[in-house]
Amino acid sequence: MHSSFEGPGVTAARFTGLPVTGERRLSASLAEVTLDGGQVVMVKRGDGDRAAQAEAAGLRWLADAGTVRIPAVHGHDGQWLVTDRVATGRPGAGAAERLGRDLAALHATGAPAFGTPPPGGPQDAYIGLAPMRNVTGPDWPRWYAEHRVLPYLRSAVDDGTVRSSEAPVIEQVCERLPELAGPTEPPARLHGDLWNGNVLWGADGHAWLIDPAAHGGHRETDLAMLHLFGCPHLDRILDGYQETAPLADGWPDRIGVHQLFPLLVHAVLFGRGYAEQALAAAEAALRTG
Repeated sequence: MHSSFEGPGVTAARFTGLPVTGERRLSASLAEVTLDGGQVVMVKRGDGDRAAQAEAAGLRWLADAGTVRIPAVHGHDGQWLVTDRVATGRPGAGAAERLGRDLAALHATGAPAFGTPPPGGPQDAYIGLAPMRNVTGPDWPRWYAEHRVLPYLRSAVDDGTVRSSEAPVIEQVCERLPELAGPTEPPARLHGDLWNGNVLWGADGHAWLIDPAAHGGHRETDLAMLHLFGCPHLDRILDGYQETAPLADGWPDRIGVHQLFPLLVHAVLFGRGYAEQALAAAEAALRTG
């Protein structure tokens, strides 16, 4: 059993089998470690018992698809995760278009069911710092309401971040999801937390994805996350995606429905501003639906 006080350098040496020549702390939970020979790895301390396991399983599941660029996992335990570091460059239109094509191909590799966790990943996983249960369901609207939107709505109401008088507008969207969700889609292999901060623009001219909350879901959810906080060359990402696997008609009207999940997660973690955005997205969905 390895000590919880073991540092990033010792952890990197343990998982890679190589001596460490340098260590740079980026935050309380993240460090860059240079190995003998010059290779640099990222060493991340998980925020919960299962966080490192969930992230490692997600990275491997996404990498197994052979589509998007994913940093290699060197190892993990109950506390630590060690992966390759991505040498970053500047966002480019060509890399964005390739990311769109690769993301479409990733989604098309599919998942056994909505809510399925990656192989070897725990049912009780995380999205960022928030708990996320990977429980399966047969159809997307019911699963999304029951296991993605409503748990966070209840937490936000319990915290007082969403007033109990405001909750019905989101509950109404959940009730109407069968008609608001668009055509039936098969379960896609999702990154699951695809905001701009988890897209690294590599010095190699490719976009790389990190920090997944991977599970089986609806492909429009990943794209809605990219819209939520903005992303360089988003129009080119969408062009590449649409050329490879066109989205069903009306998808722009459904972006807000898919953003309810991440907005409510953010409301639980960061407060009222995100709750107001979630309520506005719900109202807009009911108007356009």
